[in-house]
Amino acid sequence: MVKLDRIEHFVTIPEDVTATLSEDGVVTITGPKGALTRQFISTSSKVFEENNGLMVRVDMPRRKQRALAGTWNAHLNNMVKGVTTGFTYKLKALYSHFPMTMAVKGNTFVVNNYFGERVPRTSDILSGVDVKISNKVEVTVSGIDKELVGQTAANIERSTTIKNRDRRVFQDGIYLIHKE
Repeated sequence: MVKLDRIEHFVTIPEDVTATLSEDGVVTITGPKGALTRQFISTSSKVFEENNGLMVRVDMPRRKQRALAGTWNAHLNNMVKGVTTGFTYKLKALYSHFPMTMAVKGNTFVVNNYFGERVPRTSDILSGVDVKISNKVEVTVSGIDKELVGQTAANIERSTTIKNRDRRVFQDGIYLIHKE
């Protein structure tokens, strides 16, 4: 097996986006939709500013350091995409007999009449995430931070889990149908 002496991942920054790197490893990326900040600290991996982008570099990498460099590259690319276009997850509510109703109340997503239950099911909406309901069954979760948008969509989907029933027969719930 060939040993690599250095791994470098280059993240290009578009013209309308600015990236700043502080000495303690905090990267701030600002774009038309907002700003995202994340801290990158490691003894083996480093982030450098290049002429029109950011460079993730690892010298004499082992398997874990290679994986960490790829993860940092993905985080930086997601930050750039988030501040330029943003992330949107689309979910759809499916029911067969009891029509469920959904509502957004502050930072809580509420599902009423799920399987005819009297107590509403709730899930948290994380800060910086926008949730909209259209056509009574379509839910759109959008924001600039991919992790927060994905976690909010997962919270909404998980709030309608079914216990003690056959999932093949009872397929009511809110399901993810599209990611952008």
